Amino acid sequence: MHLISFKQAGSSGFGAIVAGGVVDLTGKGPMAPRSVLQALEMNLLDDLRAQVKGSAPDLTLAALTLLPVVPDPRKILCIGLNYVDHVAETKREIAQYPTVFTRFADSQTAHGTPLLRPVGCIRFDFEGELAVIIGRSGRHIPRSEALSYIAGYSCYNDASARDWQKHTSQFTPGKNFPGTGGFGPALVTADEIQDYRDLELVTRINGEIMQHASLHQLIFSIEDLIAYCSNFTQLSPGDVIVTGTPGGVGDRRDPPRYLAPGDRVEVEIGPIGCLTNTVADAPA
Repeated sequence: MHLISFKQAGSSGFGAIVAGGVVDLTGKGPMAPRSVLQALEMNLLDDLRAQVKGSAPDLTLAALTLLPVVPDPRKILCIGLNYVDHVAETKREIAQYPTVFTRFADSQTAHGTPLLRPVGCIRFDFEGELAVIIGRSGRHIPRSEALSYIAGYSCYNDASARDWQKHTSQFTPGKNFPGTGGFGPALVTADEIQDYRDLELVTRINGEIMQHASLHQLIFSIEDLIAYCSNFTQLSPGDVIVTGTPGGVGDRRDPPRYLAPGDRVEVEIGPIGCLTNTVADAPA
């Protein structure tokens, strides 16, 4: 099942992509969830599958304005330096523990909407990543049980204002400008992905491949990340863990390749889909 969040005629909702369009799930069923987050909080994925099975579409994708897959997560935990080739290009050592920083929900943008280059930023960079969406609450989750806490997966572009990121050793300022976290197009439920390690991630700018990696190259696996993060914080339905970017980021190329208005950026991860954003300057 591929779940999306959207706006239509000024109202927000969510639904499932099917052949020919979208089944509107907003406010449907006995529990009447009105968002992806509410559906996850109510543990309704199985119920939604039953509603969608055999249903004809209510809406066309063209009639909808997409929102980030989960527009309002409580937490977005981003992982840095989680591929060997990216660690190497940054001239760092592989760390003993995951590098974790945070994004805020209002920094996100959807598939098909612009990534906004911050005012005054001249080093706006791309980072294609796999996003993991948590499906149930947990604390001190054993590594052996970690995958059972996943609702689904999506594509993420953790676009970064490197100018701000490198003010200090703390990443957060460069990662939280509005409209810089591309998230979408859909939440692909975990039952559709047999083994995430078999997934391939490709990032393209204007059709040119910039990043290409397999998820089996993660230094800290998804199981590791869920176990680690759930030790220092409660993981809740709808929380997002963005698992890290491979080598090839623009900041470490020679010469550097930063994003500019008019660029088209694609983050494609096999059956998870292809997140596409153009780049525009943020309004002054």
